[in-house]
Amino acid sequence: MARDIRELLKEDVVSKEAMPKHHEARFLKKLDQAMPVSKPRHHWLRIAASVIVLLGFSFMAFQFYNSNQKQIEISPEIITNTPSNDMKTLGDVSPGLKKVEDYYLASINLELAKIKYTPETKELFDGYVKQLEELDNEYQRLSQELTNSGPSELTVNALIDNLKFRLNLLYRLRAQLQELKPSSEFENQNQSI
Repeated sequence: MARDIRELLKEDVVSKEAMPKHHEARFLKKLDQAMPVSKPRHHWLRIAASVIVLLGFSFMAFQFYNSNQKQIEISPEIITNTPSNDMKTLGDVSPGLKKVEDYYLASINLELAKIKYTPETKELFDGYVKQLEELDNEYQRLSQELTNSGPSELTVNALIDNLKFRLNLLYRLRAQLQELKPSSEFENQNQSI
């Protein structure tokens, strides 16, 4: 006969009845018999196998990534921008201009070190390298003019602007390479499917 639980609680019949002794122990024993818990054997072998598989995949991914990446090969004149010994630089004009020149050259070298290209972006990269070489030739010409005619405001400003143009050019190249990176990864995924 079914009774409403609310009525039982009102009558407090349930709380007056006590559970038999060792009820919990018998319940757990029956539970263990019905659903035994097996202890894992050779647990350390599973861990070792997982580590080996993970290391294998990491090594393969590293090899694949390095095979697709190529280092930048640019002539040292573009990177260091050191004019010949007989030409003056901005550092020869004043210590303040030396700091400005060093800042821009360090920034240019840093950006060049960050840029990596793949065979898919070689044409874009080569265009930027050509522009960098033109700017380097112009910088050499301006340095020669600084040596021959002495420091003038126009020459100094032109040299600083040249360094700014080079740095901005490298920023644009890096931005374009980053824009092309997701699209080339998407194309590679489609080709592998």
